[in-house]
Amino acid sequence: MADLTFRKALAAEADQIAGLINLCYRGEASRQGWTTEADLLDGLRTSAEEVRQSILAKDSILLLCLQNDTLLGSIHIEKMQQVAHLGMFVVQPTLQGQGIGKQLLAQAEQLAAQAWAINGLVIQVISVRSELIAFYERRGYVPSTTLREFPLNAGLWMPKVAGLQLRLLQKKLTLHKA
Repeated sequence: MADLTFRKALAAEADQIAGLINLCYRGEASRQGWTTEADLLDGLRTSAEEVRQSILAKDSILLLCLQNDTLLGSIHIEKMQQVAHLGMFVVQPTLQGQGIGKQLLAQAEQLAAQAWAINGLVIQVISVRSELIAFYERRGYVPSTTLREFPLNAGLWMPKVAGLQLRLLQKKLTLHKA
């Protein structure tokens, strides 16, 4: 998809970004895309306040993907020690499968590598989401064998399926010497 721009989010955009994230992960509208969690979880993925805190936090970037000032996607990048954790990675459900996510992920990886002295990237995926794990594997992420219990947050979401777990995927960065 042409004419995409990428930039850091502003705190004033937290409500709009939270709306997009929730639209992409949960509820009937999310079923228009392939990254939905509607069959696994009820409720919201995030709140505007959580998004606002992510935008304002130290060592945290919320990167936006826009086309003609229309918000198409976002990804949260957070430095933790020597790696950057990626999360809340979304693309408008009706636009998924058009390469926007690949471009947004590549921009996030490049931004993290430039912003911080990190040696890798990490993302957690619900372990039963094999198609999503395959997406990350095609981009160089390696699944670990470690599974973590899916976190509960009754204030925002509730699992529809018992025993959900998260699989950690990692991508090493190679430092290029000038």
